[in-house]
Order: sequence, then C-alpha cells, then structure tokens
Amino acid sequence: MQPPSIPNNIVLIGFMGCGKSTISRELRRLLGYPLVDMDAIIEERAAKPINRIFEEDGELVFRDMESGLLEELAAAAEKTRIIATGGGVVVRSQNRATLQRLGYVVWLCAPPAVILSRTRNSQERPLLHADDPAARIATLLAEREPWYRQSAHLTVETAGLSSREIATGILESARYFFAGHPHAPCQEP
Repeated sequence: MQPPSIPNNIVLIGFMGCGKSTISRELRRLLGYPLVDMDAIIEERAAKPINRIFEEDGELVFRDMESGLLEELAAAAEKTRIIATGGGVVVRSQNRATLQRLGYVVWLCAPPAVILSRTRNSQERPLLHADDPAARIATLLAEREPWYRQSAHLTVETAGLSSREIATGILESARYFFAGHPHAPCQEP
C-alpha cells in the first residue's frame, strides 16, 4: 500500500538535453498516464516560446511562471501523471521542496559532451546563447548538480541507453517506491 501523502506522479528533472521529453513520452506510452510538459504549458500560457520569454521578459519572469505551475501541479486533484520539468526548475529551494511533494523524482543526467551534442543545433535554448556553449554547460551543471541530487529519489545516466531501457528501469524503481518503500536506492536502474 502506498503512503497516503505521496501521489503516483513520476517527475523527471535534469539538465537540458538529458532526455526528459523523450523519456516522458516513453513512460506515458508504457503507463498510460497523462503527460505534463511544464515548458510546453508555460509557452502556451505566455503565447511565445521560452527563448522569447527570456529575451523579452527575463529569466526571473520565466522562473516565477515555472514555480507557479509547479505549485499548481502539486495542488491538483490528478495524482497519477508523468511530469517533465524544465532544466532549471531546481534552482529555487521552494521548487525542490515542491518536487518532493509531487511524487517520485527521477534525475536524468548525461555527460557535458553528450548534452552539447544533443543541444548544439537548438536555437530554443536561451541559456546556451553564449560564446562558449560547452563552458556554459559545464558551469550550469556544476551549479545545479547538488540541487538535482537533493531533489531526486533516483538518478539515471541516459547516455548509451535506449529510451525503453531507461523508462523500464524507472518504472521498476518507481513501483518499489510507491509500494511503501520511500527510501528506495538512489542509483542507476
């Protein structure tokens, strides 16, 4: 029996390019749970893409929208969803606490070189609009890693694994967690 205070949401966190969108779609396919893509919802509400929110309104406005949406999700009646967060959701301590209330939090991670390869051609990554994207990735990862680690029940290295392998491992670990073992091992599946 699951603890009454923990919903059955599976929440994916991690840096851009680590596979949150891909893995969330695979989890939705396997479980049939609704998929909530936080960045897509924010873009829809703002009626513009995230890179324009950053350019026109600033990162602070985006982070406020992100925090507000996270609180909405935590308060919602629906408690069995796949939730794909934005890469920087962990920068605010209040968000890290909310993530823990949302359900089973999985940190998807990849080495900086893999992230650069996956994001290199994207014009929609405002935090990588820099002279040296590789250095920017390394800096942001170093800054956020402790917050990802603090927030996650499970850490999954996505490089070299198929989305099906990753999703299957997450589901096995989540079942253990939701069965009433909130201290499931925090390691790769």
